[in-house]
Amino acid sequence: MSPTGPAATDFPALSAQGHVTFLGAGPGDPGLLTLRAVEALASADVLVAEPDVLGVVRCHARAGVSTPELAVVDAQSAAAGVPVLRDAANLVMEAAKGGRRVVRAVLGDPGLDGNAGAEMLACAAAGVPFEVVPGVASAVGVPAYAGVPLRDEQGADVRFVDARTASDRCWSEVGASDATAVVSTTLDSVAAAAGELVAAGRKPDTPLTVTVAGTTTRQRTWTATLGTIAQVLKQAKVLPSPDGHQPVIAVVGERSSAAQRDQLAWFESKPLFGWKVLVPRTKEQAASLSDQLRSYGAVPHEVPTIAVEPPRTPQQMERAVKGLVTGRYEWIAFTSVNAVKAVREKFEEYGLDARAFAGIKVAAVGEQTAAALVDFGVKPDLVPSGEQSAAGLLEDWPPYDPVFDPIDRVFLPRADIATETLVAGLIELGWEVDDVTAYRTVRASPPPAETREAIKGGGFDAVLFTSSSTVRNLVGIAGKPHNVTVIACIGPATAKTAEEHGLRVDVLSPEPSVHKLAEALAEFGARRRDAAKEAGDPVTRPSERRPGARRRRTTT
Repeated sequence: MSPTGPAATDFPALSAQGHVTFLGAGPGDPGLLTLRAVEALASADVLVAEPDVLGVVRCHARAGVSTPELAVVDAQSAAAGVPVLRDAANLVMEAAKGGRRVVRAVLGDPGLDGNAGAEMLACAAAGVPFEVVPGVASAVGVPAYAGVPLRDEQGADVRFVDARTASDRCWSEVGASDATAVVSTTLDSVAAAAGELVAAGRKPDTPLTVTVAGTTTRQRTWTATLGTIAQVLKQAKVLPSPDGHQPVIAVVGERSSAAQRDQLAWFESKPLFGWKVLVPRTKEQAASLSDQLRSYGAVPHEVPTIAVEPPRTPQQMERAVKGLVTGRYEWIAFTSVNAVKAVREKFEEYGLDARAFAGIKVAAVGEQTAAALVDFGVKPDLVPSGEQSAAGLLEDWPPYDPVFDPIDRVFLPRADIATETLVAGLIELGWEVDDVTAYRTVRASPPPAETREAIKGGGFDAVLFTSSSTVRNLVGIAGKPHNVTVIACIGPATAKTAEEHGLRVDVLSPEPSVHKLAEALAEFGARRRDAAKEAGDPVTRPSERRPGARRRRTTT
């Protein structure tokens, strides 16, 4: 059901002027986009945004959307490495006057973006219809993710200050008050802003938090006071740095105290916060696993290790699919998501859909395969109640009964890798099996050089191995993961293959499920974080540790 309010597709036909949507992309987390923003993006002809904003909104736009590059207008600012003026206004007006639907996306909220305000006035002056889709303002969203509430039950005042444009009067008013001050500035200008507030009357021991890359998994927050922030950033080796121009949100006031933030820093306390996790799977299979890792605060990096190709001789598969329709089979057993995909593609080729499974019992080897079937419109009749494997499937598979089973044949679409265990088990239960190659698995092409260097050089915090083949293929196409990288395996057989390749296995999934594997890694990360805190050590990622430290296998 669509949300209430005017849908993006409900706009009246606009001839010459087109239409512009000024859209707030939020502070950085793509999950903070509003439903209305996603709706507008889906119908855009042209999407105008700075590169960092484009990365947040691009995935919600349709495939054919135009994304013109913003040209630098202020070359002096570009040379100095500070935010630059761009010709977004001209791009917006040109596209809108050409009758196109334009989305102009800005960081945070368009109502707080000075350039967006000027562009709205230009639209109004030219008679171009426009609308505004508010977004989560950075000055509000970043403190929330940093664990710094801006108000409490006392209802203290909150003042928002942009340090780049703040006047002496503004600093004097904020410095003389006891309001919570939310200061938008840059990393190398934080100390100067703190000095302005102290000079205007704020006590040097007033608590202060500084957050960079807020609401993203690169977020980092420092707690200090107005008087100590310069020293804290220097001791943390954050400054001096060529990245000093990065924007930050600083919150000044009692709600920024270290004791309170330790209790409320929910985002940076996620078990895998900031961990760069390698997911070496086929691209189609990696999506749900990557979503789960993001929920734990990780940054998943998908590297396909297996490519799926059609069988060399498709005739056997074609005969079997036709046999499904003509009633040749009592059962069809799917042992992978790729097997579902291969059969589905054949169905579509022949103009068939899920209704062709009517009267046929369907088995799935596990949760992921069952989910792929449900997405196809087929509810499996059998999913293992225990281990999600060929052995687990056989545990629950009924023996052939000539009284109740009119047909004694099972269709088993599989990879070109043999499935003797399942075939032999079904035959032992009295079934005839058509063991058909539905697809081939081949080693994928090597990842980019940068990824290979990160794998071998310790740039990844963890790698998830979901089968023995992913171990062999990753090592074959990219090299062996570095000693500091946490190795997590889906089961004993995969762990054995990893150890045979000289890898130390740190995490072993309690069940052969990709989601249980990700959960086990998150539990490992949580224990590691808790141990560091109890020891009074800073919480670091595995890639930040010195190489050579050995860790025992952890079974969860």
